[in-house]
Parts: sequence; structure tokens; C-alpha cells
Amino acid sequence: MVTLIDTLQRKPSELRHPEKQNRPESVVLKKPDWLRVKAPGSGQYNATKDIVRSKGLHTVCEEAACPNIGECWSQKHATLMIMGDTCTRACAFCNVKTGLPQPLDPEEPGKVGLAVQQMGLNHVVITSVDRDDVADGGAAHFAEVVRQIRIQAPNTTIEILTPDFLRKDGAAAVMIDAKPDVFNHNLETVPRLYLKIRPGARYFHSLRLLQMVKERDPEQFTKSGIMVGLGETKEEVMQVMDDMRSAGVDFITIGQYLQPTRKHAAIDRFVTPEEFKAYEAIARAKGFLMVSSSPLTRSSHHAGDDFARLKAAREAQLRR
Repeated sequence: MVTLIDTLQRKPSELRHPEKQNRPESVVLKKPDWLRVKAPGSGQYNATKDIVRSKGLHTVCEEAACPNIGECWSQKHATLMIMGDTCTRACAFCNVKTGLPQPLDPEEPGKVGLAVQQMGLNHVVITSVDRDDVADGGAAHFAEVVRQIRIQAPNTTIEILTPDFLRKDGAAAVMIDAKPDVFNHNLETVPRLYLKIRPGARYFHSLRLLQMVKERDPEQFTKSGIMVGLGETKEEVMQVMDDMRSAGVDFITIGQYLQPTRKHAAIDRFVTPEEFKAYEAIARAKGFLMVSSSPLTRSSHHAGDDFARLKAAREAQLRR
């Protein structure tokens, strides 16, 4: 069985998802044998945790209860989550706490840059909560984090996993002009399921954001991902692939949705490893430079190694 690892020390009274409390509890499906992970506990895992804690930072690895945290932290890979630990959205799939966030911490960009330097990361992924309460959605703050990493860890390549900046005019341009090495924004699911799974977002706005990256900076790598097992059809997944390619997306990730609690969106089914392999073959045939498709695939899993492969794939394409 898969082990859902909760590394956060929470007060028993803490209510992470108040908007979900009146929802009926869904039946939790028995996990298949192919969903297995090791519990964390290596020396390097603890060292990574100590650096994150000492800087007062958050990671999506913990907040989203990622099943790969033991592997990633043991290899000094961590996805830092900026702009607080509280999201203004209430997506049905996500385990990040929802509510009214605290003001942005002006010292956070410097702390993140120093943490990246101290962890000795070759590649770092920076993501954030949605900040609909901030005029620019936090774009300027996010861009300053990128700038501080460039200053304090100049040899580290940077991947950003951004919110959609819905109704935040000019925010996308600020993020693109920060010039990360990889601009990642996840579509998460197929358009038909958006109102159920991602009610605060709009599919075509997210798609347009990815397209804008290529229009403004064609050399910037773009990446996006979806979860399967939420009730989508194979044909709908293939249509999302086509939409991503039309927007110029270079790298697609496809992973199994895992239900954080009984109050979250129910798992429709567990997609088999063979089906993931079929999705990978289809995506490669559609022209993606990189594809990661497996039950435990997540946006930031193996991000550093995947970035190296992504660059190599582009170089090979240019030589043809």
C-alpha cells in the first residue's frame, strides 16, 4: 500500500480545510501494489529538513503530503513553497491549507536564496500558494525570489511552478521576465472537471499563461502536468496533450491522483502502469521534448535530472 506521509506537526485543533468540513466523506479505495513508497528517515533527509526549518520556510513536499518526500529529501531535492503556507483557493484535490494568508514576508526572498546556497542544489523548484488577496498575485515577490537565488546561488538552475495569476494584469510578464530556466504551470485536469476539481481556476486562462511564456521568451522551457484517476477519459487526456502542444509546452507530467483526506475529491480509479506507459508513448508521438508518466510522477519529482534531459532533447532537435 502507498504510505501517505504527513511530516507536519499540527495542533489537533488545526483546521486546514474549513470549506470541506460539510462535504460527505468518500470511500477510500484500496491502494494497488504498484503504489509503494519508503518512509523518510535518512541522515540527508533530516539535514534537508533542518535547513528548511532553520530558515522558517515551507515546502510543497510537506504541505501537499507528497508521497515522494522520503526519496527527494534524501537526495537533497526539495520544492520550496513561498508566500506562506495558506492558499486563497480551495481546490478539491489539494492538501495545502486554505484560508486568509498572512502578509508577504519581505525577507523571504533572501532566506530562500540562502537556503538554496546552503543545500548546495544544482537545480531548485520554487512554487507558491495562490495569493488572490495580493494586487499582483505575488508576482513581484516571486520574481525577487528568483533574483535572490541568482545572486546567492548563481550556479543553480531554477524551475518555477506558478499560480495562474487569474485577473492579475501584467503579473505573467513579471514572472516570464524573471527568466527562470523552466516555467511550470499545471493544468491539473481536463476541462470538463474544472468546476469540480479546480473551481477557482479557468482551463483556458491557464493554457494561455503557458502560451504567453513562449510568445514573450521562446527560449524559456515550459512545463505542465495533469493528474489522472479523477474521472477523465483517455480521449480527454489526449485533447489536453494537443492543447499543451498548441501552446508550445515542452514537458508534460502525468501522475496518479492520490486523495489526501476523505473530504477531498474521491479517486475514480487507479490507472495502471501499462496505461501510464501508453500515455507516455502518445505524448512523445505528439512532439513533447520530455514526458514523465507514471503512478508516482509529480511535477517536481526528479526535476533536476529531467531538466538536464530536457536541454539535451532540445539540442538534439536543433541538430536534426
